[in-house]
Amino acid sequence: METQVQTTYYDHGTAAERWERARLFFDAKDYAGAARVLAGLVEEVPEQTGPRLLLARAYYHSAQLGRAEAELRAIVERDPVEHYARLMLGRTLQRQARHEEAEQHLRIASAFAGDFPRE
Repeated sequence: METQVQTTYYDHGTAAERWERARLFFDAKDYAGAARVLAGLVEEVPEQTGPRLLLARAYYHSAQLGRAEAELRAIVERDPVEHYARLMLGRTLQRQARHEEAEQHLRIASAFAGDFPRE
């Protein structure tokens, strides 16, 4: 018995084509559409930071903060010095009114970016 896999517009094409499609959705501010494309792409290539970071940003901009946090934590766990993921994680936590937890990630992001307080 053969099973047919039905593809949609969001998961059609090569990984490169889907990456480009996701970026077009994101640039057009269709963050939910970008997330639909990127979720499958991240599942396919979980080790790549670029798609996962753009997925987190799409979730953030579409107010899917729990999902954004999960993606950002996955990036930071794998690459603790990824300063933009730290910054986004801090901002995501701030939007969830978790200011104390956010502060830690924002300080780390600033340090990695070379933004030290002047005394």
